Amino acid sequence: MDAVAGLVDFARALRHSGMSCGPDRVRAFLAATGHTGLAERSAVYWAGRVTLCSGPEDLDRYDAAFAAWFGGDAPAALVLPAEPRRARIAALDPGTESAEHEHAPLRAAASGAEVLRHRDLAELGEAERQHLRELLSRLRPEPPTRPAARWRRSRRGQLATRPTLRAALRTGGEPLRQLRHRRTRRPRRVVLLVDVSGSMSRYADALLRFAHVVTRRAPASTEVFTLGTRLTRVTRPLRLRDPEEALRAASRAVPDYSGGTRLGETLRAFLDRWGQRGTARGAVVVVFSDGWERGDASLLGEQLARLRRFARAVLWANPHVGRVGYRPVQAGIVAALPHLDSFVTGHSLDSLRRVWAEVERFGGNATGRPGAEMSMKWEAGATEVDRA
Repeated sequence: MDAVAGLVDFARALRHSGMSCGPDRVRAFLAATGHTGLAERSAVYWAGRVTLCSGPEDLDRYDAAFAAWFGGDAPAALVLPAEPRRARIAALDPGTESAEHEHAPLRAAASGAEVLRHRDLAELGEAERQHLRELLSRLRPEPPTRPAARWRRSRRGQLATRPTLRAALRTGGEPLRQLRHRRTRRPRRVVLLVDVSGSMSRYADALLRFAHVVTRRAPASTEVFTLGTRLTRVTRPLRLRDPEEALRAASRAVPDYSGGTRLGETLRAFLDRWGQRGTARGAVVVVFSDGWERGDASLLGEQLARLRRFARAVLWANPHVGRVGYRPVQAGIVAALPHLDSFVTGHSLDSLRRVWAEVERFGGNATGRPGAEMSMKWEAGATEVDRA
């Protein structure tokens, strides 16, 4: 018991030094030392390094803390130099000619990232998918906000009548200062519904990673569900800090991955159990799906109309919208279009940025619902349905 307490104190010391040693990593560290034992110092060192370090930037701090806590120096022969990220990203660009020029890898990395931003997610190779994961981890989406009921003191804003009168009483009834205040703002809830059926399986991994980034930025105001033959809430696993660990936990929670699609039934389950009770009220709801519906398409239209009555906005991101010659002829899309506030593409990293720009636009401080009627304008190169 004393040994376990000592290991926990060591993890606490690492956390105070600036490392991200959460409860999950500490539990993994204790489990690893349980398998390796505490007799060999090098085994304890590697058990902690593998489980408690989240990146190359933590290695120096870990070595210093280990040497200070357990005495002596860290095993020098076992410390491996971290490979620079820039070189690994540069290798993804086939246009890199040679390493003779000092700045060639930097130009290759920038070029590869720019090209990858516009590539279709379903056409990426394994190396490109790894690069995409790094780019997704760098996204910093700002959650939309809404006015709150509380007010706070401000130099600009409306005249705060009561505080001004109270201040005037202290100066003999003369209002020497006009105090002002304005409403505070709170995060607006965002609900992401991700289709993980067979027709969307090539996009599901990237979409769930994008949902993980959004959830980590605003864990209290973001909800994520998967749609297939059934509805699955994956908000809790996607709140984990490590993206790989979060995706593994989410995949274990989804029993119908790469299966069929019953959008109408899963939306009805979402509204009955979650949305109608408050999850979708006043929220911006984003559906990531290609619209292939094996069930009754009219049921999908009915549930979207029901959702639109109490949601702030309903957005639909379809990966096929960005393709040349696409027409919304699927039964599910035809039933959904009259009830959507925006119909956009969602096939690339750049399109995911535009999807979030739509979330910010519809979830902002505008009064009333954005737009009133839906008008379809499918012209050459059009990629979204405009609001009249």
